[in-house]
Parts: sequence; C-alpha cells; structure tokens
Amino acid sequence: MSSKSVNILERPLSKGKYEVNISSYALLFSEIVQYCQSRVFTVTELQDKLAGFGEQIGLKLFDTLTIRERGHRRDTRLLNILMFIRSNLWKTLFGREADKLEHANDDVATYYIIEKESLVNRFISVPKDKGQLNCAAFTAGILEGILRGCGFPASVTVHWHKGTTFLIKFEDSVIEREKAFDGK
Repeated sequence: MSSKSVNILERPLSKGKYEVNISSYALLFSEIVQYCQSRVFTVTELQDKLAGFGEQIGLKLFDTLTIRERGHRRDTRLLNILMFIRSNLWKTLFGREADKLEHANDDVATYYIIEKESLVNRFISVPKDKGQLNCAAFTAGILEGILRGCGFPASVTVHWHKGTTFLIKFEDSVIEREKAFDGK
C-alpha cells in the first residue's frame, strides 16, 4: 500500500470529494422508491414519503456541508443561502450547479430552482398509473431539511415545469427578518 493511499474514514471532512458511483446511486435510489411505493396507495403519498426521507438527509447534510465548505460559517441572509444551495449543495449531490435560481415576480417569499434533467428522475421508470410521479420530491425534501436546519423555514414542492422545478415558499418570519436586515 502506497503512502499516498489513505482510508476514506481517515480523510479530514474538509477535503471531501464527490466519490459516489452513479450506478450505485441509481440502484440505491430505486430501492428507496420501491420501498416507499410498497407502503403507499397514491402518487401524492409516495412523493410525501420520498420528501420525508429527503428531509431527514437534508437536516444532517447541512451540518456536514457547513463544516466542509464554509469553515463552520452559517449564512444569515436569504439570498446567500439560496446561492449556497444552487452551487455548493448541488455540486455535492449531483456533481454540478443547478441550472437556474429564480425569484417569483408576484411573491417576495417564493423562489424557484430549475433543473432541466433531474438526476433522481433519470433512472426511474414510472408506471402508467403513476404518470405524474416526480421522484425529485426526494430532493425537495433535502432542500426543505437544509433550509429548516439553517433557520430559513420553508415548504418545498416539486413540479414538472421547464424540466423539474422546485418551488420554495418561505415562511413569513424569514421575509420579515430579511426586511429587518435591509432596514425596510
């Protein structure tokens, strides 16, 4: 064994790399979907169950990312945390940044993250009776968990629009806090 080879468990958290094999990920995720599907009756229940799994992962993932990417610094501004999610989180989960981050024109509390081709939908074949199923609900749950964990409570839903669109609706307390920061 060479001196440069280091056990993955001995590597420092600050030097993480994106090392998950896509085939392994696809297999694991399809098993999660099958597990959830065997315990629900409707597409909505299935998406809710996937989002619940994702939320638990998001709560734990945020702490790890904060240590690795930010040196224990947490964002206190809404736009900063959204940019962190669009770039750092997406790179960690999917190996690239999200395609778009947009703010709703008619609602100050609503933002959209748009993915043209979501990785979680790429390996799932949807039966005809579940045609509206969007497995990206799992990712929506991760986003909701991360936002809740860092003090920006929001509901995140997933929709088929321009690919996969994550609609992020922040609670009023977040918007009021942003207004206070801006002195408005």
